Amino acid sequence: MLTQLAAHRGARVIAISRRPFSLEIAQRMGATELVEMDDHWRIIECVRQLTDGRFCDRVIEAVGKQWPLDLAGELTAERGRLIIAGYHQDGPRQINMQLWNWRGLDVINAHERDPAIYISGMRKAAAAVAAGELDPSTLYTHRYTLNDLDRALNDTRDRPESFLKALITYP
Repeated sequence: MLTQLAAHRGARVIAISRRPFSLEIAQRMGATELVEMDDHWRIIECVRQLTDGRFCDRVIEAVGKQWPLDLAGELTAERGRLIIAGYHQDGPRQINMQLWNWRGLDVINAHERDPAIYISGMRKAAAAVAAGELDPSTLYTHRYTLNDLDRALNDTRDRPESFLKALITYP
């Protein structure tokens, strides 16, 4: 959805993923460049070339693991914004404070804790889907009924082949 939002607003989106299936979906959602997440230094060099050495004004880290966070810092341009949207739930993180400081990064935590703001964002997202401004249907790779909720939650955690997002329907 972030790819679609950014592309609709005119951003040139460089999508990075370890899963080819996710890159295909990113392209359908508007990403103009696709980079396989396989080698740290190769990715940095690829993005350097794609941006004529400037790197990216905005980088959204949405994985929630140490390596993608490290990589995100490397890909953010001087005076750029690094938006942390990944759930970092499995322990502390170390960051390259020297790099972040040298580049003058603005680091944004995308996890809102004020329930009123959270609900407002959900309402705006639902209105955007209803108005046709956002289309999440491409993301729904697996569908389940409410009776299969256990399996849906397990698949969300275990990520079977070609799984991106689950849609739960009521019979």
